[in-house]
Amino acid sequence: MTYKSRPEFRRYVTGAVLSGALTGLGFWSVMGTGWSRALTLWIVGIAAVAQVAVQLRCFLQIGWNQKREDLQLILFSALLLGLMIGGTIWIMSSLAARM
Repeated sequence: MTYKSRPEFRRYVTGAVLSGALTGLGFWSVMGTGWSRALTLWIVGIAAVAQVAVQLRCFLQIGWNQKREDLQLILFSALLLGLMIGGTIWIMSSLAARM
């Protein structure tokens, strides 16, 4: 392994470990605890946002000092993701109210 590839390998291993830990946290909070539903949803939501940040930083290597085009791509992707999640929740709650 060359000297330059060590930091990249370390970043990938760190990202994999953090992603696995955050996934395990979400799974454990749903399956293994007797916490309230609201607390469980908050834990899963925070773990999901943290995992997105870990994936962007460790695997896609997107930092704070990026080009404008990269930032626009990330913001557009976040907008689409928000619209899809919001629309899904809206439709499912509407269907649940009608049943």
